[in-house]
Amino acid sequence: MSGEQGERSGRPSPDALLRQAAREERGRLKIFLGAAPGVGKTFEMLQTAQARRRDGADIVVGVVETHGRRETEALVAGLEIVPRRSVDHKGHVLTEMDLDAILARRPTIVLVDELAHTNAPGGRHPKRYLDVEELLAAGIDVYTTLNIQHVESLNDVVAKITRVRVRETVPDSILDRADDIEVIDITPDDLIQRLQQGKVYVPRTAERAIRHYFSPGNLTALRELALRRTAERVDEQLLTHMQAHAISGPWAAGERLLVCINEDASGASLVRYARRQAERLRARWGAIHVETSRSLRLSEAARDRIADTLRLVERLGGEAVTVPGGDVADAVVDYALANNVTHIVIAKSGRPRWSELLHGSVAHSLIRRAGDISVHVIAADSGDPIPAKTVTTATAGRRPFAWLPYAASTGYVAAALGVGHVLHRVLALNNITLVFLTAVLASAVTGGLAPSLYACIISVLAFNYFFLPPLYTFTISDPENIVALLVFAVVAVIASNLTARVRAQAVTARLRAKTTEDLYQFSRKLAGVVTMDDLLWATAYQIAAMLKVHVVLLLPEGGPGEGSVVVRAGYPPEDVIADADLAAAVWAWENNRPTGRGADTLPGAQWLFLPMRTGRGVVGVVGIDTGGGTGGLLTPDQRRLLDALIDQAALAIERVTLAEDVDRAKLAAETERLRSALLTSISHDLRTPLASILGSATSLNGYGPMLDEEARRDLVTTIQEEAERLNRFIANLLDMTRLESGAIRPRSGAVDPSEVVGSALERGGRILANHRVEVDLAADLPMVEVDAVLFEQALFNLLDNAGKYAPPGSLVTVRARREDGPEGGRVRIEVLDEGDGIPPEDVERIFDKFYRVHAQDRQRAGTGLGLAICRGFVEAMGGTITAGNRRDRHGAVFTLVLPQAADAPRLEEEAACG
Repeated sequence: MSGEQGERSGRPSPDALLRQAAREERGRLKIFLGAAPGVGKTFEMLQTAQARRRDGADIVVGVVETHGRRETEALVAGLEIVPRRSVDHKGHVLTEMDLDAILARRPTIVLVDELAHTNAPGGRHPKRYLDVEELLAAGIDVYTTLNIQHVESLNDVVAKITRVRVRETVPDSILDRADDIEVIDITPDDLIQRLQQGKVYVPRTAERAIRHYFSPGNLTALRELALRRTAERVDEQLLTHMQAHAISGPWAAGERLLVCINEDASGASLVRYARRQAERLRARWGAIHVETSRSLRLSEAARDRIADTLRLVERLGGEAVTVPGGDVADAVVDYALANNVTHIVIAKSGRPRWSELLHGSVAHSLIRRAGDISVHVIAADSGDPIPAKTVTTATAGRRPFAWLPYAASTGYVAAALGVGHVLHRVLALNNITLVFLTAVLASAVTGGLAPSLYACIISVLAFNYFFLPPLYTFTISDPENIVALLVFAVVAVIASNLTARVRAQAVTARLRAKTTEDLYQFSRKLAGVVTMDDLLWATAYQIAAMLKVHVVLLLPEGGPGEGSVVVRAGYPPEDVIADADLAAAVWAWENNRPTGRGADTLPGAQWLFLPMRTGRGVVGVVGIDTGGGTGGLLTPDQRRLLDALIDQAALAIERVTLAEDVDRAKLAAETERLRSALLTSISHDLRTPLASILGSATSLNGYGPMLDEEARRDLVTTIQEEAERLNRFIANLLDMTRLESGAIRPRSGAVDPSEVVGSALERGGRILANHRVEVDLAADLPMVEVDAVLFEQALFNLLDNAGKYAPPGSLVTVRARREDGPEGGRVRIEVLDEGDGIPPEDVERIFDKFYRVHAQDRQRAGTGLGLAICRGFVEAMGGTITAGNRRDRHGAVFTLVLPQAADAPRLEEEAACG
């Protein structure tokens, strides 16, 4: 409550000042945030950088992705660019931001595009946002760009909206630490128009993006997420500013609503009203419960109502807090001022008028002290309360009499008596009462209220007997001594009562802090797990450890809402539940009600089963057992703790389930895409050659005698070529099936690459008949460690691809060279053609299954499997294959890099030996 106390006293909040001081010691982070790619984040960042450069700021470009957009490239001109470092990854040369060069250069501002980018392996940090954090720690300001779908906490929400799970994310703490966030916002219609104009993607990719990810509904939802997340950050910055400068709120820049909760049965109705009011105001909202000394004397039913009402607040999306305080109105106003609350909702008191006059009214006190805060006093309806507990709780039982605190109190009084006798010789009689008062306070601190009252009684008697004349009797002769003794008794009772109350509050606070720490650690553990098994194991262990019970967790067998429940986890792991108990768990799952030991249903069972609920319904069942006995299993406090654990676990289960649903949907969509591609390929690539074969065979059969020799030979040649084409198609399907099943086991050995090149060219003679072929093999080629059959098939597929996409009469070149590297010798083989080349957007996808580059004039025949098989074969042999475009002329180049055979002689050496 340091922030609240500082606010009331007119002093700045220490926490807010510390946060500001921490920001001043590091560089400033400005994030250009967008709802989707293409809204103009990089363009706006570069415009801002150019304006700062003209003002004299020292700005460098760490990394900026222009994606070939001319207007974006024009804005880079004039800015100093730190050269990127090159990284060799699986045969690809990747470029990454050179962090060390920027740190050595130490500019004022550095531009770092695409904050969520994953760095290539081998760098200092796996993620680019970690590079940014190091730059900020060095005192360098950073301008960066980010899309809202890359924020970690919104990952599940975005996946649900777009049906696409984003793998590259940044933690929310990055946005929370940002000094400035500039939202780059355009309407969905404008963004779709930019896509159609080719300003974001190439036309074909843009058309596909509009149909799927960039639909108007998706863009509107992402736009709202970006604006809301930014508004939350701005709200936090405003609150920190107010606390750091001791500004008395509220500042109604944004609405905040706070509802006050107590033990009344109308709490549920009050919370639902506050939720509706917050929706109308578009405001953040929460609930507060002030725990006073009176709270310690509430019944268990009243404490259950408070706990369940606060749980309802969290289920409805609010923030529930419990704060200690002496006066409810003061505590609520302190919290409201410190958190910039603009509306307070409280229920109208149902107490009689005389009770309000005697004890005061919280509503009236709030209205008087709220200042500029609006106070809503409503007549809450108690007709729709939170359902009462349906499980019997265990009683703590009568504790045995603790004689030790009373013995300690007797000892304190005896010590005070001895000290009093010593001090009586030099001090007045009234000062001796302070010594006995010290004994009373010590008894209250160590033993509580009852031992301190006992110490009061024996202190009064001892003071009367040993110090008030006549001595050693309980008679008091002087009336002034009677008054002094009575005053001492009253002061001792009041002091002991206050001290015992403070002690009880301190004990309660320590227990609450321990429980809160356990719940916090549990929530952190749940946030870190990604698989259902790990989540269930962590939940079972946490419940068993905190409540000292046996635990089983049951989840539906066929997914949420499907089928019956089965045991998925338990602690101790060896626990086995009987069939009767399992039937009780199934009943709890189907009826969404507790069952088993202590419940209304099957109260005589050994286990107690409780449903695990979220806003979407029941997600599972948790069962607990103490290993024997009957009646209630848990005390009311333990039951409230179990409810909190179950709520956290249920939300985590729902999160993991939603993630799995999205992954399954994505897999199903990918499977359907591949199925459609396969059916399309089969329908085209089977029907076309079959039609040619059928037509030629029919002509031979019906008109054979009437045809001359050349015509019959042409028809037979057609049948043979189309049959070979069918054979290649079926072979490709079989090869892909073997690759995906893992059935391919290369039989590697030393192979002469020139021989394999020759056999592949001979095999592809018909395909390359209309092309010029040039073979350029270096004389010092070593042997390669490969499977000769797979190597030849990969080369043949590359030659087949060149024959399809290169125009007739063009040159197809096969070139091979020897390379030396740190990992040993390698052989680089290139297949070059003079076709149209590979569109830049297709370079990364060209090796995907069933993916074919669409030419402008016509679609080439093929299944889209040849290059995918090439990659599979080459990588299975320990090599790499890449695709690109030629720099000297039009055309594509495919590069195979294969390992040199161990201790293999060069071809020229073999020739010399021969």
